[in-house]
This record gives sequence, C-alpha cells and structure tokens, in this order.
Amino acid sequence: MVVRSAYFLGSFFSVMLVIAGCAHHPQSRYEAWVDPAGKPVANRFTSIQAALNAAPSASITPYKIHIVAGDYYEKLNITKPNIHLIGENARTTRIYYDVYAGKSYAEGKTWGTPGSATVTIHAADVQLHQLTIENSFDFLRNDALANDDAKRIAHSQAVALFLDAGSDRVLVRDSILLGYQDTLFVNSGRSWFDKSIIAGNVDFIFGKGNALFTDSEIHTLERGKPNDPYGYLVAPSTQIADEFGLTFIDCKLTRAELVPDNSVPLGRPWHPTTQFVDGRYADPNAIGKAVFINTWMDSHITHDGWYSMNGTAKDGTKIPFLPGDARFFEFNSIGPGAAINNKRRQLSDAEAKNYTREKILGDWQAE
Repeated sequence: MVVRSAYFLGSFFSVMLVIAGCAHHPQSRYEAWVDPAGKPVANRFTSIQAALNAAPSASITPYKIHIVAGDYYEKLNITKPNIHLIGENARTTRIYYDVYAGKSYAEGKTWGTPGSATVTIHAADVQLHQLTIENSFDFLRNDALANDDAKRIAHSQAVALFLDAGSDRVLVRDSILLGYQDTLFVNSGRSWFDKSIIAGNVDFIFGKGNALFTDSEIHTLERGKPNDPYGYLVAPSTQIADEFGLTFIDCKLTRAELVPDNSVPLGRPWHPTTQFVDGRYADPNAIGKAVFINTWMDSHITHDGWYSMNGTAKDGTKIPFLPGDARFFEFNSIGPGAAINNKRRQLSDAEAKNYTREKILGDWQAE
C-alpha cells in the first residue's frame, strides 16, 4: 500500500521512537486474544470482529482484547463500552480497510464520509493501544487525475477512525492513524490522543468533538499533484456553546519530503451543511475551535497560519467562512513554521493556563 510504505520508510521524530519501543501494555491480563493463526478456543479468536462480538454488551470494567502482530483487513464498529484493543506494537499490528465516501454499497447508496471509516466508535470508555488504524483507499492515484477526468472520484474522503455519537472518554495511545483526506473524524464526546501519529493531507483531523492531542506527531503527507494550498491539518466544527475543540499540546507538525515550504495552513473553519427547520445550509453555530500550544512546526506551515472554507448558504450558493471568525489560537509555537502576526492570534499567558488536561477532559480522570 502506497500510504504505508512511503510513511514508514520516512524519517520521524521522537514520537515514533516511543511507539517503536512500546511492545507491551502495562496491564498483562487480557480477557480475549486475537490470533489469525491460532485455534478458535475459549476467549481466543481469529478476527477482531469475532472478539468484539463475544465481548459483554455493557461491561463496567475494561474488557481487554490483545491483538497479535499482523495485518487485519476489517471494518469495525465498536458499540460496547469499556472495550480496550491492545496490539503488540503500532508498527506491526495494523487494522485497515479501503472504503471511500463515494463508493456504493447498495443500489443508489454510497458510504458517505462517516461510513467510510475503518474503525467507528459509538461507545464510552474505549481505548486503543499500540495499533495502526489505516484507511488504505488509493487517494494519491485519484488525486493525481485532472479535475475533469471522467475516472476521477468526486467524493474521495476516506476516514481511518471515526468517533461517532455515543463515544466519550476515548483514549488512543502509542498508535498510528493513517489516511489522506479526513483521516480522523472526531465528532462526539471527549477523546485523548497521546504519544501517537496522525497522518494525512486534507482536513485530516476534523469534527465537533473535544479532542486533546499530547506529545504526538501530526504528519502531512504528499498529494497526487500540486495544490494551493497543498493541504490543511484541521477542520473543526466545534459548536459555539462548547469551550474546547481540537487542542494540541507539546506536539510536532511534520511533513513528507515532497510537501513544499509555506504550503499547508494549520486549518480552516468547517460549517457542516445541516438540515434545519427552514432549510439545509451551513451550521451557523459551528464556530470551530483549534488551539496549538508549545507545538513545533516545520516550514510547510503557511506564514498566515489559517485559511477560509466555503459553506452552503440558505439559497444554495457557496459563501466563505473566514478564519478570523473562528476560534483559532496559538501559544509558544516554535520551529521554522512558527510565526506571530495579525493573522495568527496568540493566547495570553493567563489564557494559556486554562488549557490543562484536567480542564479540557473535565471529570474524566484518564491515565
């Protein structure tokens, strides 16, 4: 697969070293094991889906499923609380699928962006450790086609991990999320991504959920052909009533070798087209929030930092939503892509103190 081979042969920062060294989970006791080469006896399964099917429907304690190293071509929906999926190592334990938004699954029906996800979570207190989760749709080949090419797929969004309604207190640690457009869709609840890598190129972290990223690498991948802008890191659709959106603390923003300097904005404001009583149009209450704190930025990040994004007006026309009207901020950015100017708003020292793990995650006492 082009995504995986190009990515893993690259040069990465300390996060990859941390992940590569994590070949075990601190808790050694498991309730189930997944091993395609093993015999399906009690609590041992040849697929992840079979292990999920056998898990209790409403456990109040963690149900830990150990997944041996290997490639698992599975499309998973986690609907039960307290499921913990624990791989042997993020570089050797891979869950992948290749659905994209425009692909049909029945007469006149397509998957859509949410349905394209390799792993979807609908439940609370789910944890993912030491795994690669990948959407392996060949985005690059499609992206390389001319916009008017009849073979070009119009809806190429392909999600790796989707946090859907019902998800909350989701922890992803020592893991790798791979895709291109729309890799990580955080659309509900609270989630924490720690010591992980998220890779993609177009809006590859997006949604309205409250997601915290710590000590992680946000890696921009190449495109099939030149684009201006080349890509976008985040596209939050945070509701105005919510204090926190996408928060990055002590992270690194890195790039593949072919990604140009000054070509990738930090993000843009997404106002999802939503059905209201008086019509279907861009949600005016989706005042996206994204904050980068103590983050190292490579020189692919644009000098202006942020970008606009079009949405649908009530009359069906397209209107621009400007980054200055969203809640986009930085604090103590460093590296060649860091800058302070009137388009890259900064938190004050006092404001930055509000962005602690305890305040962002609230009563969720995650470890």
